[in-house]
Amino acid sequence: MSKTKKELFLELAEPNPNGVSRWVNSSEFTGKYEDLKFGNGGSWCRRSSSVYKEFIIEKDKSITSGNSIDRIRLNGYRDQKISLTQNIRSDIKRKIQKKRCVVLGTSRVEVDHKDGRKNNSKTMNTSTQKISDFQPLSKAANDAKRQFCKECKRTGKRYDAKKLGYPISVVKGDLNYDDNLGCDGCFWHDPVEFRSYLKLK
Repeated sequence: MSKTKKELFLELAEPNPNGVSRWVNSSEFTGKYEDLKFGNGGSWCRRSSSVYKEFIIEKDKSITSGNSIDRIRLNGYRDQKISLTQNIRSDIKRKIQKKRCVVLGTSRVEVDHKDGRKNNSKTMNTSTQKISDFQPLSKAANDAKRQFCKECKRTGKRYDAKKLGYPISVVKGDLNYDDNLGCDGCFWHDPVEFRSYLKLK
């Protein structure tokens, strides 16, 4: 029996237990996945589709070719959407705001999600958040991190700490973003942990 388009995409995207998948480029819709091509506006992932009803879908549209979809991913189960939020629990906020920026050492800080992609269901749920999921960053440092995270998301390449003069690029994994590792090991994910690793080495 042939697989449905939903089954084909799930096979290709390999979502984790939280319903979060890797970014799947439209160029991968070849061979057995040919039917997934966005020829008709992506009918298999429209609002009326079974994929949309089950998962939160994110799409990246091409800058150069108008409205065509370049890549697509799943970002959790739809029934979790209500509980997933960028809000940070007030007790965590108060504790982090008393600290100094972990990059610049300044006292006026913003509370930053260490996970720059913000796709961890536990971190994005106020009932399961932990203080270790966040860090104090000055506005300048947080703005810089946000820009580097956008670039990582767009290219699939993590930030190279050698640009800041460090002897290594990352402390876990390599410069290719890996869904299983996530942001862990990148300088911007946790500068304190990054520098501690260098001291141990």
